[in-house]
Amino acid sequence: MDLLPSIDVRSGRVVRLSQGEPTRQTVYGDDPVAIAEQFAQAGARWIHLVDLDRAFNEGDNSTTISRVVSQLAPQVRIQLGGGLRTIDLVRASLDWGVERVVIGTAAATNPELVSSAVKEFGSDRLAVGIDAREGYVAIRGWSQTSSQRAGDLARRVVQDGVTTVVYTDIARDGMLSGPDLSGAVDLKATGACVILSGGVSGLVDIHDACVAGIDGVVVGRALYEGRLNLIDALAAASCLSRA
Repeated sequence: MDLLPSIDVRSGRVVRLSQGEPTRQTVYGDDPVAIAEQFAQAGARWIHLVDLDRAFNEGDNSTTISRVVSQLAPQVRIQLGGGLRTIDLVRASLDWGVERVVIGTAAATNPELVSSAVKEFGSDRLAVGIDAREGYVAIRGWSQTSSQRAGDLARRVVQDGVTTVVYTDIARDGMLSGPDLSGAVDLKATGACVILSGGVSGLVDIHDACVAGIDGVVVGRALYEGRLNLIDALAAASCLSRA
């Protein structure tokens, strides 16, 4: 199973939000490149990078993110999400050297974008972010909740050729309360590879996800606050340790 340390970038700084709320922000650093390098030195093979400003329609962090990619790729594979709502933005991100882009809001509101992106770039370069609030897909930086259920969206994008989804239970995100493993397992039943995000608090969460057959886990706040050591987390992602 892949373990993806997360770097969420807002106004050029590394932050974490509680339950996706812009006003509930904690800053963990001013240099995303330096933090990415620390993760790489500890053995990370993937980094989950998010442009929060673009997700919230408050500008973007293109310069910062392109620096992270240029410094770290191909040593570490970068998965990038946050406001990638047009085919041009997807193309530009991949041109920087990003390994895989995550389409979130647009997958729910503009289905044609997903099918077009799969055809142009291939399923291995694309994931769909399914961010759920009480089972329903949230959109536009989690500021709105749609009428579409998470499982229904997963089934549709799999039919469009998507092979990977990134699943987040918003109520757990940044709360260190444990991820929604059962929800991720349900999404696996659609035929997608599932990367689980939101609420990871310790090695047991990672190990249990690995044993359950989940394909990847995104970890953020637990790393930044010292609840998890990345080397130990990587071992747990291999189903080797749970405590």
